Amino acid sequence: MSADAIFINMLPVIPMKGLVVFPNMVIHFDVGRKKSKEALEHAMNNGQKVFLVAQREYSDDDPESTNLYKYGVIANVKQILKLPGDILRILVEGESRAKLEDFIQTEPFFICEVTSVTEISLKNKKYNEALIRKAHNLFEEYSRFVPRMPSNLMSVVSSNSDVGELADTIAGNIMIDVEDKQEILSISNKTRRLEHMALILESEIELLKIEHKISGKVREQIEENQKDYYLREQMKAIMEELGEGENPVQEAEEYAEKIAALDIPIDSTEKLFAEIKKLSKMPSGSHEATVVRNYLDVVTELPWNKFTKDVIDLQKAKRTLDKNHYGMEKVKERILEVLAVLKLCESVRSQIICLVGPPGVGKTSIAKDVAKAMGRKFARLSLGGTRDEADIRGHRKTYIGAMPGRIITAVKQAGSSNPVLLLDEIDKLGNDFRGDPSSALLEALDGEQNFAFRDHYIELPYDLSKVLFITTANNIESIPEPLRDRMDVITLSSYTSDEKFNIAKKHLFPRQLKENGLKPKNIKITNDALIFLIDSYTREAGVRTLERSIASLLRRTAKQFIEDESAVIKITPQKTEELLGAPKYKKDDYSDKNDVGVANGLAWTSVGGTILAVEAVTYSGTGKIELTGSLGDVMKESAKAAVSILRSRASDYGLDEDFYKTRDIHIHFPEGATPKDGPSAGITIVTALLSALTGACVNSSIAMTGEITLRGKVLPIGGLKEKLMAAFRAGIKTVLIPNDNLSDLHEVDNAVKEGLTIIPVKAIDEVIDNAIIRLPKCYQKTRALKVSSEVIPLEPQ
Repeated sequence: MSADAIFINMLPVIPMKGLVVFPNMVIHFDVGRKKSKEALEHAMNNGQKVFLVAQREYSDDDPESTNLYKYGVIANVKQILKLPGDILRILVEGESRAKLEDFIQTEPFFICEVTSVTEISLKNKKYNEALIRKAHNLFEEYSRFVPRMPSNLMSVVSSNSDVGELADTIAGNIMIDVEDKQEILSISNKTRRLEHMALILESEIELLKIEHKISGKVREQIEENQKDYYLREQMKAIMEELGEGENPVQEAEEYAEKIAALDIPIDSTEKLFAEIKKLSKMPSGSHEATVVRNYLDVVTELPWNKFTKDVIDLQKAKRTLDKNHYGMEKVKERILEVLAVLKLCESVRSQIICLVGPPGVGKTSIAKDVAKAMGRKFARLSLGGTRDEADIRGHRKTYIGAMPGRIITAVKQAGSSNPVLLLDEIDKLGNDFRGDPSSALLEALDGEQNFAFRDHYIELPYDLSKVLFITTANNIESIPEPLRDRMDVITLSSYTSDEKFNIAKKHLFPRQLKENGLKPKNIKITNDALIFLIDSYTREAGVRTLERSIASLLRRTAKQFIEDESAVIKITPQKTEELLGAPKYKKDDYSDKNDVGVANGLAWTSVGGTILAVEAVTYSGTGKIELTGSLGDVMKESAKAAVSILRSRASDYGLDEDFYKTRDIHIHFPEGATPKDGPSAGITIVTALLSALTGACVNSSIAMTGEITLRGKVLPIGGLKEKLMAAFRAGIKTVLIPNDNLSDLHEVDNAVKEGLTIIPVKAIDEVIDNAIIRLPKCYQKTRALKVSSEVIPLEPQ
């Protein structure tokens, strides 16, 4: 027992839920719990005194002894009223603070031993008076923020001059937490009690000020909204009088009918109905209503369950491809294989076809022919220069000007859920701070994921698994690896001169005649004129420039035809040069004269193959090596490797052992403004450099391609088909290729293989034997010894 306490008695306990009673406080409350009613009955039979103590957990209807605070108040029961529902309403008066020491009984109700608490105060009278005045001022300020404050309470507080009673009166009549009230009740020092009460009042006043400020802002907003609502209602009434009003309920019903007709999954339907409900509660002219209305219009216009039936006739498809595309037999065969699989197995996940080839070879037209052969709708997306991920997946509909992505838009334009979508120029995708469009395409082009493609604007899963995606690219290497892995690549190569001639004669010339308003009977063009036009005015892998040249030729002819409509104009090579001017290109890309230090290489570009001449000169110096022609790192390394090979074999080739000290070397690749890189010019550099060092000529009718190693081995290269076609187009007679590239010859057109002498080589010596004319005798002897010493393996028995 504490020193400041006096033993009182054993009293029944009534636990209080969310209520703290202070001394001298008269209050009534309801009693309904069985334990409390039995405790009250015991008190009425034994002096009418009870111990009122707050419980810690408000929600506990049957509190344990440990759930009660230690400090409470001894109260005298003044009155009991019975209310309906077996509820007792009692009136009590708090007499004194008391501390719960121990429980004498816990069942069927609490009886505990309590001790009264002796109250003390500081003897500094001036301090107590100042503290009382401060409390009065704080309570007055507090009462200004609290509505419905009893009028007599202010006078009671103002007239109270006892520090302890003043703290109890304020604590018992303001809205603060039970924990704070319990803290006040437990302080026996009256001065300290009022100090603590003053701190609580200051904190409450600050909170009330903030609440008052927020309430003012809310009130202003409500008044503004009421004003807007009133004005909108007036406008609505005026529009209805004029017959221009919209009925929100009718509009919502129309959207509901459209959504019910979509036959989409229940989750998507519920989300759309939630949007309709939101729309029906909005003013028709508000910005939010416009956003929701646009969203519902887009969703309901999508072809959710509309499919075109595939009518795949392979014979008809073959005739269509043959009619519109000359040559390309392997490509057309590959397309027919895809169509055959789709016809046999309709449930198979659609393949992603990627058509790779130089510009103007017919990639886009092939995609259109595939759609036509399948009887499907066709839509095209040009991805060139796309840098924003939102172009693919759309914007969130909450943004101003939001719209769905280009894939969903294309499906909407096609009008079916199984169209042929052409993603043109997929290798030209870019990326910046707005995202990576190629990453956004991964889900759309993955057959395992695109059955639930989510556009940011639509926010509903849309099935793209029935869509046949066809992509086009000029350079497969520019497509990111994860995206490339999802596609089945079909390569379209450059056209040969013969193919260009037939395409021009059967397709381009008749089409341009029609587009320029001319008739075949009025304009004739000879075969020699077409060949001259192809060789002298165009240099490309495809036929776009050729078609533009034909169009330019016919426009100039049309002018003459207008002057004499009865004339029959015949276009010959001479007439072609007269109309188009001097030829832009010579037929041959190489010199027909054998020269020293010049070798013909072959290069691959995004528009097809080309002849790449390598020039080398040497002169007296200190062994410097100069490389020019806008070369990349790999090509520079190939040039250094070529010098090392010649240094290691100087005696074999009849070179001065110290040539790398006494001679400066300059290797140049013409067309210096064009960037060049890659290892395939290795053997060409060795040949040109050896010719320059020895003074022996290089055979100008030979072109070559191959990577070189320091041991003189010739390694395989890429782009063989395009390189051989460039050699064939330029009139080259013989081409040296790596022996390991022999397996790639099956992709080369028969006309090219028949027009070239193709020699496979394994080592640099074989290249020199074929390409360089009249090397020094010492090399010929060394070479003869090497050949004679080779061991010829026996044939297996």
